[in-house]
Amino acid sequence: MGVAVFGIISAVRMLRSGTPLPADLALALEVGASRVTATGSAVDRLGMRFAPLVLRLMGPKAVDRKRLRIDQAGNPDGLTLDRYAARRAVYGIFGAVTALIFVTAGWPFFALFSIAFGALAADAVIWQGIRKRRDVIDRTLPDFLDVLAVVVSAGLGFRQALDRVSARYAGPWADEIRVTLRQMDMGVSRRQAFDELRRRNDSEPVNQFVTALQQGEELGAPIADTLIQIARDMRRTDAQHARRRAARAIPMATMATLFFMVPATMIIIVTGMILGSGTDFSGILGGD
Repeated sequence: MGVAVFGIISAVRMLRSGTPLPADLALALEVGASRVTATGSAVDRLGMRFAPLVLRLMGPKAVDRKRLRIDQAGNPDGLTLDRYAARRAVYGIFGAVTALIFVTAGWPFFALFSIAFGALAADAVIWQGIRKRRDVIDRTLPDFLDVLAVVVSAGLGFRQALDRVSARYAGPWADEIRVTLRQMDMGVSRRQAFDELRRRNDSEPVNQFVTALQQGEELGAPIADTLIQIARDMRRTDAQHARRRAARAIPMATMATLFFMVPATMIIIVTGMILGSGTDFSGILGGD
């Protein structure tokens, strides 16, 4: 127990040490502060001085992969790569210290749980953000393409139509389109801008949209017809996925019914029949 207490005191001293932050990390700490919760901001401030060490230990390739995952999650609650590294440091120290306490107390199961929390807590927000963002984009994209096709058919150019339609929408997909348009305004080619759009989004409909758009541009197909066809293909694919999910859900519902609902129902029926029969069980149970 004494070792655990010493570890807690040492960790608190490290986190509260007065080491000044580098200018770039201090700036990163303030970026998006209005989007960060109070708890998240406190954790960031505790661990930001350890962010460079965490990033060095991760290595350049892992850092690039993590930056991509954060982009795919849409920077949930103002999350940046530096904030992620800070939270990973704080959660890791907290998990290690609590695991040491549980091991000292003779609770190895809780120690394993603490280690898992320290290792995975910082990534849980990213996983959740990617899944939520992907679901919203997958639902929004077909309707967006239908409206975009109508606007293009009315005579606007594709670039102007994207700007006009995205201004009427809210959410992650409209944000992604606006980012793509700003890249094109800065001189990035349309193909490269849409390749970046595909890279930032872990979504099969987005991949289909970019691929079909680029193929239609290469073949010279009318953009309105291409957009309508993409929307139809997406709805058809979504319907197929829904049927597959329903097909997988039927056996699971059947198993749940057999193992839980049927035995419980039989117990209720048998108990009701016994109680309603008026049988005296005192003699059977050995009563007087």
